[in-house]
Amino acid sequence: MKQTPEQHIPNRPLVEIVLPVLNEQSALECGVATLIGYLAHAFPYRWQITIVDNGSEDDTWEIAQRLQRTHDNVDALRLTRRGRGLALRTAWLRSEADIVAYMDIDLSTGLESFLPLVAPLITGQRRIATGSRLLTGATVTRGAKREIVSRAYNLLIHLLIPHRFSDAQCGFKALHSATARELLPLVEDDRWFLDTELLLLAEERGYRIHEVPICWIEDTDSRVHIARTAREDVKGLLRVRAGRWQRRLGLTGLNARRSTTLATKNRKHAKLPSMPQ
Repeated sequence: MKQTPEQHIPNRPLVEIVLPVLNEQSALECGVATLIGYLAHAFPYRWQITIVDNGSEDDTWEIAQRLQRTHDNVDALRLTRRGRGLALRTAWLRSEADIVAYMDIDLSTGLESFLPLVAPLITGQRRIATGSRLLTGATVTRGAKREIVSRAYNLLIHLLIPHRFSDAQCGFKALHSATARELLPLVEDDRWFLDTELLLLAEERGYRIHEVPICWIEDTDSRVHIARTAREDVKGLLRVRAGRWQRRLGLTGLNARRSTTLATKNRKHAKLPSMPQ
């Protein structure tokens, strides 16, 4: 499917949507077709879709290659290592788009939220944006277990590392490409925790995060192993908190050393009062 003439206007920002996939042969073709339909008819900016297969063992890569051959604005990238964070890091850092984004191939998040997600980035009001299933106005359909785990995880983040955003792990995010290049080299995680670490790092560096309430329906065929992912996320939170304390203590120590050095220099250069004759 070709983009409309309006979307070919050169000065319009280019938005690249990354789809990280792992063994998604049953969902990939339909998901990409639905996304293309939305972008071609309801999205006013230039766009590019990049499918990142990170370690699939089924026909996902073959389908991705076929989609790449069929559509001019669909690209495909294959990684041998697994990890959603690795897939996003690799695709975003090689991107030439103005805005980089990602969503899950199951399209659990309603696409009507995508333009509100990226619009403040395009206008320059924000540099990073995320969907939220916990904001007022969000509509969420999911099982009780996942609801409890999600809310408990976000509460745990608040207890360990105070922050302002509401939903750390929502798989619906966008960044200005320059911001992605600034933050991603500082993010250590290559798996599911990258979402949380990226937002925490952005806030620590002074970015205000734009949040969009979304309509979200749970994918019952999700590849997420909740218990294992929860353990990894807790380890990640403890690592990030320890890193923050180290940076603060290091900065405090550096400022103290600078103050001591400055005071010493001032004493050395101060004139002694004249002694009475």
